[in-house]
Order: sequence, then structure tokens, then C-alpha cells
Amino acid sequence: MGERERKILELRHRAGGGLGPGAAAAAAAREGDGAGGDHEAESTSDKETDIDDKYGDLDSRTDSDIPEVPPSSDRTPEVLKKALSGLSARWKNWWIRGILTLTMISLFFLIIYMGSFMLMLLVLGIQVKCFHEIITIGYRVYRSYELPWFRTLSWYFLLCVNYFFYGETVADYFATFVQREEQLQFLIRYHRFISFALYLAGFCMFVLSLVKKHYRLQFYMFAWTHVTLLITVTQSHLVIQNLFEGMIWFLVPISSVICNDITAYLFGFFFGRTPLIKLSPKKTWEGFIGGFFSTVIFGFIAAYFLAKYQYFVCPVEYRSEVNSFVTECEPSELFQLQTYSVPPLLKGVLRWDTVSLYPFQIHSIALSTFASLIGPFGGFFASGFKRAFKIKDFANTIPGHGGIMDRFDCQYLMATFVHVYITSFIRGPNPSKVLQQLLVLQPEQQLNIYKTLKSHLIEKGLLQPALKL
Repeated sequence: MGERERKILELRHRAGGGLGPGAAAAAAAREGDGAGGDHEAESTSDKETDIDDKYGDLDSRTDSDIPEVPPSSDRTPEVLKKALSGLSARWKNWWIRGILTLTMISLFFLIIYMGSFMLMLLVLGIQVKCFHEIITIGYRVYRSYELPWFRTLSWYFLLCVNYFFYGETVADYFATFVQREEQLQFLIRYHRFISFALYLAGFCMFVLSLVKKHYRLQFYMFAWTHVTLLITVTQSHLVIQNLFEGMIWFLVPISSVICNDITAYLFGFFFGRTPLIKLSPKKTWEGFIGGFFSTVIFGFIAAYFLAKYQYFVCPVEYRSEVNSFVTECEPSELFQLQTYSVPPLLKGVLRWDTVSLYPFQIHSIALSTFASLIGPFGGFFASGFKRAFKIKDFANTIPGHGGIMDRFDCQYLMATFVHVYITSFIRGPNPSKVLQQLLVLQPEQQLNIYKTLKSHLIEKGLLQPALKL
């Protein structure tokens, strides 16, 4: 290697520790004087030196330079602290987690009793809180930069994305109500255009907020906000979509994840010896396996009891005449007892030739399996995120548990799976959405579709042809 090449490599190496790529190229060009093309090299180096002088160091920090997020304060109630003061830290945490877990489960049952609308509000509230926790981490990590409009734009984008998704939900499930309100008809007809215009306004505000010497960091935070929106808003929207299919599609997956979290923690606490993954050192194979079998059994039993009641199995519909959500229907075959033959290998053990099950119980095995085998990877992902920024929890909202996001990191992954599962294996096109699209057509187009559908049903024998007088 020649002397010139060696110097260029040395300069490039130095550039990685503090100089921008432009400065490194300019330095390399200066080293190239006398080796041919002197005038061109000097011209290039002068231009790039001017750029560096004008814009300075464009956020060339490394991961080691990222400041640590201040540790969260302990928000455990004083009553619990005094009651558990004599225990070791390990058992004190165990009791705090247990008491708060039972409290949250009790509140969850109360909200279920209050109806599907309250569950939707709960999902929306959890979404906003999770978004706040993740965005706050970004703000604390980069607070020394005092980025303009960062928080304001983050919440503005949250409103825009929620407007888009929940507007889609209104169009799908409230078509009858929308048709009676002319103002809503306008908003639904041009919903996507309005949503895009709102987002575009935020995009322009972001561009106008760019500040010299902080461009790269501002784009980091722009991406941070959008990934957070993808994780929180999109998934919470899918949770509500699942709820409209029937409360059972909401309760069984969520309760399966909760069951897996609890049983995996208990098995790991009492029997855990073998570490499962480096991202979460406290997770063990014993807890992972114990959580899997417990969750599958729990999901199967829970599906059996919930499938008996219309309140849980019927799709959630909005009835404009009573101005409320109702869950009344004739249960589909999925929620009617069916007789199945017992496999030959199990006949000798069970001593049964047939068994009566709800078909949904078979689907619950798939849901519970995902909740216990794949769902935890949502938690591992969250653990990796927290390790990247050297924090223990997303927040200190719930004593012994951390933030809301710490408790719902697996739920969001589960919501996507349930939605995909329903659309792939349970139902086809959405009749409500088809009806909504038909209602916005011109009267002549609606009449043509009616005649075509009527002819088709007569050919199928589902309608009797009209008698000619």
C-alpha cells in the first residue's frame, strides 16, 4: 500500500470519530495534492470545507454518547411499603406485583361488565398512554437539543392517525347512522382526503421546524414518532376491530396473554433455573414451558364458558333506534356444540368415543399457542428497546409493573395475529362495508345492482320470481 493510500485510510478512520463524511472526503482530497488532478482536488476540498463551516457537526454522536434516561421514582403506596417492610427485596416485589395484578384484573372485569363501549374507551386510553410513554423517552434522551415543535407535532400526528383509523371504523360499522346525518356523509365521503390533508399539514410544519445543525436528529425523532404510531395506534385499532367481531375475540386473546404472563412469572419465580434469552435474564425455560401449557389449558376452558353466552359471542352492533351498542344474534355454528369423534390414540385414555365441543374451542388452541409461544417476543422486543436506552421500565405508572407499555407489549402483537386469523379463517368480506359503499352510489347505480342481485338470487332458487298479472 502506498503512502498516499495509507494516509487516506487513516483520515477516513479519524472521520468516523467526529468528522462528517464530507470533512473526511475533503481531508482525503487535500492529501491527494501533487498526485495528479491537484486543481480539481483543491476545488472539491474548498467546497466541502465551506459546507462544514456553514453547518457544523451534524449530530455525529455514537450510541455511547446517548445520555441515560433518569430512573423512574418509586410510586408504591406508603401503606404497602410499611406492610412489606420486613421482607426481602425479592419477596417484596413479588407481593407488590401480585396485589396490583389482582387489582387490575378486578378493574378489567368491572369494565367488561359495563359493556363494549367502555372497553373501546379503555383501549383508546391505553393507546394514548403507551404513546405518551414512548415519546417521553425520546424527549428525555434528546432533551438537551431543545428541538422545536417536537412534542406538539408528535401529538398532532397522533390525532391525525386516530382520525383516519376511527373514521374508517365509523364508515364500516355505523353506516346506517351515517346515512341519517348529512354532515357525517360529507366527512365519510371525503374521509381519506381530509385525513391526508391533515397529515400533510403536519408534514409541512415539520419541514418548517428544521433547525441548522440538528437536521439529522430531527429526522431521527420524526421516524421515532411514526414508528410509535405504528406500534400503538395501528394495533389498538385492530383490537377494536376484533371487539366488533364479538367480545369473545377480544377477551380470549387478551386473557390468554395475561394468563401466560402470570403463569410464566410464577413458574420462573419458583422453579426457574435455565435462562431463556439474554435480552430478559429473568425469563427462564421453566417459566416459558409452564406458561405455554397453562395458557393453552386456560384458553380452552375459557372458550368453553364464554361460548355459551350471546353477550360474548355476538358481533357488537350499533342500533340507531336505541342509540347504543347491542350484542343480540343467533349464534353461528362456531358457537354451537358439535360432536366430534375421539382419535383412536386417546380413546383408551379418555374412554370416550365422542366428545362435544364448541368449534371455537379448537380455534382457542391456536390463539393460546400464539399467545404463549410468539406473544412473549413482543416483550423481548420491548426489553431490547429498554436496554438500548438503559432504562428499567417505560414509566412508573403501575408499582411493581412499570409503565402501561410494559404490561401491553405482548398485547399489541397478539391483536395483529387475531385480526389476521379472523380475516383468514373465520369470515370473508365485511357486509357492513359493502353496504356502506352501495349507499354512496347514485340511485340509478343502486337500482342496477338491486336488479342484478335479484336475478342472481332467483337463479339460485333463494327467491321466488314475481307473479305476472
